[in-house]
Amino acid sequence: MKVKVWKLLSLILITIFALSFAHSVYGLAVTATILVGTSGTNEPYDYGVTYDSVKGEVFVTNAGSDTVSVISDKTNAVVATVPMRFAPYALAYDQGKGEIFVNNGNAQTQLGTVSVISDSTNTVVTNITVGTDPGGIAYDPDKGEIFVANQGDTPPDISVISDSTNTVVDTILTGGTIADWPQGVAYDSGRGEIFVAIQGYDAVDVISDSTNAVVATIPTEFPPQAGVAYGVAYDSVKGEIFVTHSGVNNVTVISDTTNAVVATVPVGLTPEDLAYDPSTGQIFVANTVNGTVSVISDSTNSVVSTVTVGNGAFAVAYDSGKNEVFVTNAADSTVSVISSSSASSTSATSTPTVPEFGNATLVSIGAAIVVVTLCTVAISRKNRNKSRTHRPDFY
Repeated sequence: MKVKVWKLLSLILITIFALSFAHSVYGLAVTATILVGTSGTNEPYDYGVTYDSVKGEVFVTNAGSDTVSVISDKTNAVVATVPMRFAPYALAYDQGKGEIFVNNGNAQTQLGTVSVISDSTNTVVTNITVGTDPGGIAYDPDKGEIFVANQGDTPPDISVISDSTNTVVDTILTGGTIADWPQGVAYDSGRGEIFVAIQGYDAVDVISDSTNAVVATIPTEFPPQAGVAYGVAYDSVKGEIFVTHSGVNNVTVISDTTNAVVATVPVGLTPEDLAYDPSTGQIFVANTVNGTVSVISDSTNSVVSTVTVGNGAFAVAYDSGKNEVFVTNAADSTVSVISSSSASSTSATSTPTVPEFGNATLVSIGAAIVVVTLCTVAISRKNRNKSRTHRPDFY
C-alpha cells in the first residue's frame, strides 16, 4: 500500500510538471497580419482600433489616409473602407446604437469633430463638433453617452455626447493643479465612473457619470510629468484600472474602490494603448518602440508573456467573439492578430515565461498534495505499528 501511495504522489507531481510544460509551449502568438489604409504600407499611422461585438468586425483608424478600415474577424480581411474628415485617431463602439464614434483631428485652428459610423452601412451618418484635438474616447452604456478627451482646449476638457441626439450635452473641465491635457479614457461599469489619463500631470481623473464632475484625481507618477500617463483600460473582474506611462515604461494599477495605486508593472519601451481580456484575466499592452505587446496577469500584476508584433505597436482591442487581440502597428500600416497558438509560430515570437495557474487550480493541486502526503504518513505509521505487533520474538 505504501508503494502505491508513493506512486500516486509521483503521478500527481508528474502531471503538474506536464501541465507546466504544456502551458509554456502552448502560448500566445501572432496568427495573422492584415494590411489596412488606402495604400497599405504606403499609408502609415494607424492609431485606433475597436471591436464591434454584434457584427464581429474590427474598426481601425488610418490617420495617414483619412479613412477607417473595417475588418471581418472571420476572414481577417478588410471588408470596407470608410472615408473620414481629417486624421482619424481614437474610436469607440456603441453597442446600444450599433455605431462607431471616431475622433477626427483638427487641421490648424479648426475644432475637432467626432464622426459617427453606422455598422449596418459602414457609412458616416453624422459629424459632431467637439473640442480641439480630440484624443481618447470611451462609451458609457449605462448612460448612453460618449466621453471625448479634448487635448487642445484651454483649459483641457471632456466633451460628453448623447448617442440618442448625437449632440454634446456637457463639457467637463479636467482636474490637476498644473497645465495638463487629457488622453486615454476608459469606462468603469462597476462604479459608473470614467477614468481619464492626464498626460501633463501624470495623474488620472475620475469622473462620475451621474454628475459629470471630477470626483478624484489620482497621482500615478512622481514627480509629475516624468511618466506621461497615456492609455487606460478597465479590469471588470478585479475592479482595477491599468494606466500606461510612456515616459518611464511601466503600467500602474489603480483600485477603483480606494482610488489608489496598488501596483506598478514594468513593461516594454514606450507603452501606449492597452486592452483587457476577461477570458484570461490578462491585460495586453502595446510597446511602440519595441514593436511588442506585454501581457500582464491581473492575478499577479506581472508580465507573463511578450509577443512580437509590427513596427510601432500602438492601439489594442479585445475581440470577445474570437478571443483574439487586434493590435495596430502605426509605422507599417498593419494590424496584428494575437491568439492562442503554438509558440513556434513563424509569424511571431513569444518570450518564455513562468507557467501561470489560476487560483482555483493552485488550491486544488495544493489540497491534493496535502491529502496524499497525510495519507502516506498515516499508512506508514499504521504499517510500522502493525510490524511491531506481529514482529517475531527472537529473544
